[in-house]
This record gives sequence, C-alpha cells and structure tokens, in this order.
Amino acid sequence: MQDLNHINFPTNLPLTLWQVEQLKSQLMESVGSADLFRLSRRATRFSQPTVDAALVAKEWQGFQDAVARSQGIVQSRQKKLPKIQFPDLPVSTRSEEIRQLIEESQVVIIAGETGSGKTTQIPKICLQAGRGVKGIIGHTQPRRIAARTVAQRIAEELESPLGKAVGYKVRFSDQTSSESYIKLMTDGILLAEIQQDRFLSKYDTLIIDEAHERSLNIDFLLGYLKTLLAQRQDLKLIITSATIDIQKFSAHFNDAPIVEVSGRTYPVDIVYSDLDILDGDRNQQIVDCLRDIQDRQQQGDVLVFLSGEREIREASLALRRAQLRDTEIVPLYARLSLSEQSKIFAPHRGRRVILSTNVAETSLTVPGIRYVIDTGRARVSRYSFRTKVQRLPIESISQASANQRAGRCGRVSDGLCYRLYRQDDFESRSLFTDPEIIRTNLAAVILQMLQLRLGDIRNFPFIDPPDNRLINDGYKLLEELQAVTAEGRLTSVGKKLVTLPVDPRFARMILESDKNGSLRELIIITSGLSIQDPRERPGDKQQAADQAHKQWVDENSDFVSLLNLWNHFEEKRSNLSTNQYSTYCRLHYISFIRMREWRDLHHQLHNACRVLALKENQIDADYASIHCSLLSGLLGQVGIREEKWEFSGTRNRKFFIFPGSGLTKKPPKWVMAGSLMETTKQYALNVAKIDSAWLESLAAHLVKKTHSEPFYHQKSGQVMASERQTLFGLSIVEGKKVVYGNVSPSEARKVFIQQALVEDGYRAKGEFYAHNHALVSELQALEDRFRRRDLLAEQMVIYSHYDERVPSDVCNLPAFEKWRKTAEKADSKLLFISKESLLLRGLSDSEEAQFPELIGHKGLEFELRYHFEPGHPKDGVSLFIPLAVLHQLPHYFFQWLVPGMLRDKCIALIKGLPKQVRRQFVPVPDYIDKVLSNVSAQDRPLTLVLSEQLHRLTGTKIEESAWNVENIDNWYLMNFVLQDDKGQMIAMARSLHQLQRDFKQQIKQSLARPSEQSIARKGILEWDFEQLPSEVELPRGKMTIKAWPALQDNGESASIELVDNPMVAEQISRHGQLRLAILRGREQQKYLLKNLLKGKDLALKAAGLGPREELVVAIIEASFQQAIFTAGTVVRDREGFERSFSAGISHVVDIAQQHGVQVASVLTELHEQQKRLGELGALGVDAQLDISVQVNWLFSSETLRRAKPQNTQQYPRFVKGISIRIDKLSSQVVKDREHIAELRSFAIGVEGLGEKQLRLPSASADLLLDFQWLLEEYRVSLFAQQLKTRSPVSAKRLAKKWSDIVDQLNVL
Repeated sequence: MQDLNHINFPTNLPLTLWQVEQLKSQLMESVGSADLFRLSRRATRFSQPTVDAALVAKEWQGFQDAVARSQGIVQSRQKKLPKIQFPDLPVSTRSEEIRQLIEESQVVIIAGETGSGKTTQIPKICLQAGRGVKGIIGHTQPRRIAARTVAQRIAEELESPLGKAVGYKVRFSDQTSSESYIKLMTDGILLAEIQQDRFLSKYDTLIIDEAHERSLNIDFLLGYLKTLLAQRQDLKLIITSATIDIQKFSAHFNDAPIVEVSGRTYPVDIVYSDLDILDGDRNQQIVDCLRDIQDRQQQGDVLVFLSGEREIREASLALRRAQLRDTEIVPLYARLSLSEQSKIFAPHRGRRVILSTNVAETSLTVPGIRYVIDTGRARVSRYSFRTKVQRLPIESISQASANQRAGRCGRVSDGLCYRLYRQDDFESRSLFTDPEIIRTNLAAVILQMLQLRLGDIRNFPFIDPPDNRLINDGYKLLEELQAVTAEGRLTSVGKKLVTLPVDPRFARMILESDKNGSLRELIIITSGLSIQDPRERPGDKQQAADQAHKQWVDENSDFVSLLNLWNHFEEKRSNLSTNQYSTYCRLHYISFIRMREWRDLHHQLHNACRVLALKENQIDADYASIHCSLLSGLLGQVGIREEKWEFSGTRNRKFFIFPGSGLTKKPPKWVMAGSLMETTKQYALNVAKIDSAWLESLAAHLVKKTHSEPFYHQKSGQVMASERQTLFGLSIVEGKKVVYGNVSPSEARKVFIQQALVEDGYRAKGEFYAHNHALVSELQALEDRFRRRDLLAEQMVIYSHYDERVPSDVCNLPAFEKWRKTAEKADSKLLFISKESLLLRGLSDSEEAQFPELIGHKGLEFELRYHFEPGHPKDGVSLFIPLAVLHQLPHYFFQWLVPGMLRDKCIALIKGLPKQVRRQFVPVPDYIDKVLSNVSAQDRPLTLVLSEQLHRLTGTKIEESAWNVENIDNWYLMNFVLQDDKGQMIAMARSLHQLQRDFKQQIKQSLARPSEQSIARKGILEWDFEQLPSEVELPRGKMTIKAWPALQDNGESASIELVDNPMVAEQISRHGQLRLAILRGREQQKYLLKNLLKGKDLALKAAGLGPREELVVAIIEASFQQAIFTAGTVVRDREGFERSFSAGISHVVDIAQQHGVQVASVLTELHEQQKRLGELGALGVDAQLDISVQVNWLFSSETLRRAKPQNTQQYPRFVKGISIRIDKLSSQVVKDREHIAELRSFAIGVEGLGEKQLRLPSASADLLLDFQWLLEEYRVSLFAQQLKTRSPVSAKRLAKKWSDIVDQLNVL
C-alpha cells in the first residue's frame, strides 16, 4: 500500500501527457475508488496551458489536498480491517489460489459446489487480497432473506456487529455504515444504484452470487459490468454459483479464469422414483418417503421442495392426516411474514419437515437438513409477448436446479435426496434454467438503458441476448405508457418515469394523477402495489383473516380497498405506540414489516414526486380521478364482461377476476386489472370497475379507428360516419358519429353528392334542387305506375351531373353553398338537369289507360297511386278511401285491381293451383287472355269468375279451396289507404274487410252524427212512423254517403239506427219488428210467461236444460215470429205492420203451446239419458260430449227462437234417437266415434262462418238453418236408423247442400 509520500507531484505546470498518465497510475494505487474517477479527471485538466498561473497553482494545491484526504480515508480503513479466519470448508483450502487470481485478474469465475462455503468465504478472501479498503466489496444475493442471513453469518465470522464491518441493504432496510467493508444486497439494489452512480465508484469489488439463477437483474448487471470493467480498471468482479455454466460465463468476460471448488462436506445419495407420479399421487409419495426416513434412517430434518403455495397447503394437509410421530411441519415461501419465516431457524424437538418453494434452493441455508425430497417441479414466471400476460406455469426444473436442491442436505452428515421422478427424466432435462431475460417483459430494462444512454438493447452485451420479439414488446409497452416515441427515443414522460423508484406502469399512473388531482392517493396505491401484499392469510386462520380484512373491502375497486387499508393503519400508527401498533397489525392479520416497507416506499415516492415538482392534492380525490390515473398505466389490461364471470380483454384474452377480489360476487361490465396472471386459468389481480368512456381520451395514442356507414347528416350539413375504436383488438367505442370529411375527404364528397344532392338530403335554398327533385319524382311516379324501370335514367347520370360541376374539395353543405352562390352568379342554371337527359323512352295512350289514376264504382271515384318496390309495404297500387265511405265499398270489385295488373295476377293465381289442376291450363297466359276477353271487373270474387270461365273453356272444375290466394305476392292485392276528413292517412291494409272491421265503431259514430236528413230515433214502443226506408243518403262534407236504417231491438223498446251494411240492417230489423209486435201483444206475452211449461222447473233442471224463463221467452218470440211475420221479410211501413199483426196475433198462443208440449214431452227421457251416460264412465266420454252439444243446440234460446212447430214436433224422435244411440254405445264405441267425426266435419263449416252469419240476408239465413235441421236428421240416420228421417239424407246430400250454401255466401 502506498501513502502520500510515494506520490511524486510535479512542480511545473502544465503537466505533460506522460506525467498525467503516471499520476493517474499512482492515484489508482492510493486513493479510494469513490474518488478515483473524479481525481483522475481533475488531473487531466492540469495538462492544458493557462494564462492565469496563480489560479492554476491554487487549484493544484486543492487537488493535492483532495488526494491527501482520500488517502487518509484509505489508510484509516486499512488499519481497521477485521481479523480474518477461515473455517474448515472446501473453499478455505483454495483461498490462497483464489486470492492470487483476484489480484491478477479483473474477473474471476468461481464454480463452488453447494456446501463449499463460497457464499460466506469469498468476501473474506477478497478482504485478504486487499479489496474492500479503497472501496466496498459489494456482494449480491437474489433474495432479501438471503442477503440478510448471509450478512449475519459473515459478520459473526469476522466477530463484528452487523452493520459495522459487514452490512446489508435491501429494499426499505439499510444496515450499512461508512465503516462497512462488505455490503450484502439484492441484485435489484445494485441495479438501482446505477441510476445515481453509473460507474459504481463506491465499490472496488463486486461479487455476483447465485449467478445461475439468471434473473433479469443479474443478466442486466453482467452485461452492464462487462462494459463498465473496460472503463474501471480498478474494479474486480467475481461471479459465483454452485451450478453455473462456467464456460459460457468465462467466454462472456473474455476468457476469465475459472476456479472450481469441491463442495459437500458429506456425501449425498440420490434416490430416484421408479414411477411417473401423477399430481394426486405426489403427496402420498412424500408421505411414503417420510415414513421411510422415519423407520430406517437416522435423525435429521427434511426439506421438501414443492412448486407453489397451494401445493404446500395440500401437502401439509396430507402430512397432518398421516400423523407422523414427533414431526413438526413448517411452510416456507416468500409471502410468509418474517416471524413465520424465522421459525425454520428456531430450535425444536423431534424431526422438522420444511415444505418450501424454490426460495430454499439457493443462498438460504436451512440448518439441520439431512434429507431432501425433490418433486422436480417449480412455478416458472414466463411472459407471453403474444398475450402480454405473465404466466406462472408449473414446469420441470433443470438439472442445475435439481443439483442445487440436492445440495441443501449433506452439510451436517451424510445426506439423502429423494427425487420423485425417474433418472432418465432427470437426464433428459435441460442443463440450466432459462434466464429470466428470455422469459419476461423488458420494458423497465429498456427504459433504464435509454436513461443511461447505453445504446440499443439489441447490441447490449447480454450473456444470452433476449428474443427480438421480447425487445419489441418492451418498446411497445413503453409506447403504451408514452415513455418512448415510435422511433424508440425517450420522451419527456419517459425521463420522468425513470426517476420514480417503481415499475414504469406505476410511475405512469403517478404522473397522470398530477393532472387529475389524485397524486396523494396514487402514491399510496402504487407503493402498496409495489410491495408484497401486507394482508396475511395464515393457513390455519384463513377465515378469520378474511373476516378481519373485510372491513376495508370496496365492492367496486380493489385499489380503493388498498387505500382504505392504508388510511386505517395510518390513523392507528399515529395514535399507538410502536409495540401497540405492531400488536394491532398482528391481531388484524397485517404484516407489520410490510406496512413499514410500504411506508418507506411511500416516503421515497413522495420525495421523488417533490423533485419532479408534482403537486399533492389537499382534498380527497373522487373515484373517477383516482381510477383514470390508474387506468393510464393499465390500458392493455382492461376487459368487458361477456358472460357471468368471464371477461374479454385486449389482445383477444379471456380472463376471470381472482377469487380473492372484492368484485368477485358482483362483477361490473368493464374492469381494469393491476396485473394478469395465468395459472390454471387466466386471472385478473387487483381489479376495479371503470367507465369505458375514460378509455377514449387516455388511449388516444393507442386506439385503432375504423369508420363505416358514412351518411349525410341533414341538420349539420356534414357527412358523418360511425367510428369504431379498438384498443389492442378490444372494442371500446362503438357507433360514435364523427365528421367523415376530416377522415376521408374524397369519400365524404361522394357521399355528400349522392345523399345530399342526388337523393333527398339537401335542405338549403338552391332552386336547382327543387327543380331536379320534382323532375325525378315525376319520372319515378311514372315508373311506379307502370311497374317498370326503363323510363328514368339511373342515379349515376344524376351523380355524374353534379360530380362534373362540384369542385373536388367540397364535401359538406357549408362548403357547397359557398361555392354554389358564387358559381350561380355566372350561370344561374348551372346545376339544373333537363328532362331529356333523364327520360329514356316515352309512353303511348293505350299504355297509360292500363294504369288509370282514378277508379270508379257506383258513382264513387277513388284516387289510385302506384309504388314499384318489391317487399315495400306500399308496393303495387294503393286505393285512397275517405273514412266516411268505407262501408259503401264493394266487397270484391277491387280484387280486379287495374287492367295493367290484372293479367299478371290471374297468371299468378293459376300458377299457385295444385299441379294436377294447373296442368289443365297450359300455356297459362293463353288461357288467361281468353278469359279476360270475356269478362270485365265486377263485384264478384275474382277466383270464382276464373273458376267459371276455366270450367267453360276446359270442363275442369276448380274447388274454391284449391286457390292459394294467401301466398301470392302482396302487390297483387289492392292496398287500401284510409284517410280522415283532412286527407291524412289513419290506416293501411291489404284487406278491405279488415279495415271495415277495425273501423266499424268509427263508421257507426259517423253514421250516428246528427243531420237534418237523419231518421234515427230511440225509445220506440209502437210502430208510430210511416215508413222504414231501405236506404238513405247523408251529406258528409263535399260528398254524400249511403246508410241503411235498421229497427233495433232494445229489450223494452226499439230504436231506428243507421248501419253500414244493408244485410246487417235487414237482420237487425227482423228482430226490431218482432219486438214491436211483442210490445203490442203484451196480453198474450203475459199469459204465455205464466202458463207455458208451468210446473216444469225441476224437470227442466233434471234434464240438464236451461232455466224455464229463458226457454219460455225463446218460444214466445218464435211464436210471434211465425204467427205474425210468416213471410220472414222486413215490413217497411205502418200499414204492412198493422196488417201482419192483425192477421197473426190470434195464432200466437196456439203455436207457443204446440212448442211447449213437444219440449215438455221429452224432459223425462232426457233425465234418464243423463243418468245412463254417467254410468258408462270413460267408455262414453266422446259420445257424452257429442250428445251434450246436440241437446244444447236443440234447446238453446237461439234455436227455439227460430224454430217452427214442424221442427219442435221432431224433438221426441230426436231424443228417442239419443236413447237408441246410448243402447248401442257399449258395443259400438269405435263406430260411434267415426260417426262423431263425420258429423263434426259438417259442423265445423257452420262454426267457421262466425260473425258472417249476422250479415246474411233472410233467405241465406233460412237456408243455413235448414241445413242444421237436416244435420239433425242425419244424426237419426246414423245412430237410430229404425226411426226413419223426415226427408232423404246422406253425407253426399249434405255435402251438396253445403256446397250450394258456400257458393251463395261467396257471391255475397
């Protein structure tokens, strides 16, 4: 060691270059490493000539004083060196050789087997070699727990208190001093120090221990140190590990010398499994190994390596169930609290089984381990550049890791390692673990390299250069955070991010919070996210811990839960002493150590923010401010809920909220995740509800925008489009309306011309548009009318007209109007289109006659309008009908449409016939031409007329049911448009009958409207008016409408009302005149009410018939009808009514008594039939229902009211027939059911008429009633043939009669 007297300071200045180099060489040998670079640079300046000799002399003296001070410090440290002794370890025997290599070489590679003592002895060898005096010996460990325990061991061996000669520095804890020679630290701490001291000048020696782990920090350090060693010749580097790839490391450091040190004090036997163990069998294998150790081996603790915390819990449960005697089971993993981790070092009785992750694989020496059980698996963090997710798959460990695990035993006596996998499996595994740099995101490394100006990461001297895809992915993340430009240069945001001691994502959140007024909250949250979660869940108290933590849970945000936790414990910390606070944390299952770490990091961040002049908010930030800030760093980690629990995220990812989150029970629509982790599923950790609207502004630099459905917006005069924004493939904005002219002016111009000028979007004052639009509308109306598209030129002609004239930069209405006003000053008709340029051909008079604009019927004319657009509701021809005349329209006339459409409709109708029918009319057009030459439009069904004409031409009869009218195109049906008094449309339908039914009430109100010509009146008790006209005319506005008076039966009186249908009026009037006759014949009515069916009440009830009063009233009405109105027609004047009443009133009682006798005569038999049918049970169900229908019809009020004496005279025979049917029923059930089905086929037709029966004229109504009586006769022929029928009847006769009735109804 040199002192101040050995440095020869030249007396003459300036110095020559040779003198400078000599001086630098002497400085390297005598001054501290922290001063060397600074002093060497000052020495260089003295070689430059100067004019101010006095000033230079002063600086030269100051330089010599600085050298003296540095030398003094070095000499002081030299004197205080601790006494060095080496224990009996393998590496101790090689200490002299290693010391010599350290002195001679700048880099030394030491491969020391596990148990060799390299971790604790190499720093002491460095001290022996004179290192640690001019600077500190920096000794890195991959984990904090290892740095702390190794520092403790070395300090004990040097007999120095921890923090003096030997100290350690880990995150949030610095146990070093100015007197420290050896400094243990995590590799992350050393990496962080490069930010403040890029030359690491405080160190004269660096030891990178456990280099085989190849963490991201280690690989970056090794690459950085390779560059730094060339600049710092005084720096020594020692790289050590038990399982290092020595040749690769030596080659990386220019063939650095290698020392291999044998390891274990005691031999270790390896026992392989003979079976491929499944997951479910692995715990049993561990139990078997422990039983083997317990039964056959000596005492000693057992270290079991498992892949994760869940596997540790499962194995612990299995071991406790196995009830191994004198065995203590202790877990060991990184998330355990310090007190729980310390249990492994505590004294104990019996055998201790430590269930550990790979945290015990390196550095950390668990005392007393004699046995190792290696499951051969570990969770390995792998980053997917495709999905941008940090995965934690369970993988087979490398041979190097397996050997490291085996090396944990054999330190106290002979060791035994059980490997729960086959030997050939071990030999097939990779030699070394993949370095972290090729399986993690590189954003933080890239950011740090950019800040340190270390050049392109692709050229950085990594031992194993990362994949270019990972590098690109790191840059993309930094672009996402706006830390770098697209060219990879550091932005102003990026420069700030580097200064914050947290992950770049968290740093970005902090910068954003300064804008949002939530910096105070974000410092708390990001510092909390950067440390290990302080919430503890001991394996045996998980439920209690969850209950304790529940008070801080926020149902919308896990980040707010973290904030609540901080606020609560900060309040307690200020009110409690340290011991009380520690106890309070323990009682609430919160790690006191981690809370302290959280606070330390919070303090660091707070100070860093002050340096950046970020302003902390004084009032509490709201939810949106906090979470917008958080979202700025998590833009790639958002998702939308697709199913109950599953979310769709960016980059086509599917994920679930982690079960421990406060949002699990009620997941929101949109969430952001603090991180995404893939294990058995892909989970989102630390999630919060967000508003998707926040993403649009925060992710503006990342979103991809696509535009669709451009359209012209009339109100704004702009062409708009629907914008869709996607963030890494996830749609965050749908259907946002934006001005398309700003996106694609040329496309917007096309849309503007088409939709604003060619179509009907233009809403300004240009006269050209009204002219052009009117011209197009006129020609379109012609095309619609003639159902052809060869009259109006295509829209392209109109488009070209505008395209040729409108400038290319005009794409919206304001720009168009500005141009138009100027252009029309020169030519006012510039934009006008001529009719000749749009009309392709003309029309003849005969063609126009085929499609009239008006259609008339019985003095009424109706407007016709045409529309030609298949599928459109108005396609075809539309008839415009005033509501007032809706009831006067003919039923069938408009089925004939107009001449120009009739032929096509008829052809379509025939083509819709069944094949066996339509083949008789080939070629169809020829037959239709023959038919239409003989007929014209008429108020008869078109299909009926076609049937008649085709039967005339071919002899083929077409059944009405064969016509498939329902399935023809809508345009073959007249479209009826109903208008009110002001000409406004109130309804539209293809069915006239539907319109008349839907608006029946409105028509009735219209007809009831008072007018001078109205004859309507109420409260009529006798025929005191001269005439009941069959038809009247009423004025309605400019037209006269028809109405039909009806004499309405109101029970105790009658009234005259106007109705919209003559046949309905006739039906109503028949009942009304009957009511007036009954009112006049009150004497006969009272007599009959009293005496008819007198005393038959019980018999009627027993027979299952209605109340006596109902039957008697019906018989009375029938008697008055048959006696007075024998003709069945409506009486139209007073004289006719008087004549009919006088002639018939004397016969009323006689006729009623005839009806009554017949009804009374069958009551007993009907009662017997009821009892017999009940006795048949299930056998007679069908028959019972049919007989009930028959009896109900025969004795219903409606039937009796219309029955004649000759009808009721047949009742005994009808009832007798029922009895005979019941007699046969037990032996003819099947036949009876066949008869029921046959009768039902006829009854359905009558029931199908429905309300149409009310509109039948009297002749048709009587014809229908006769058919029903004939149906009763047919019942007799089926079930009681021996009783004979009044007239011949058969199924064929009934079918013929029904066909005749249908034909008549079709004509109506």
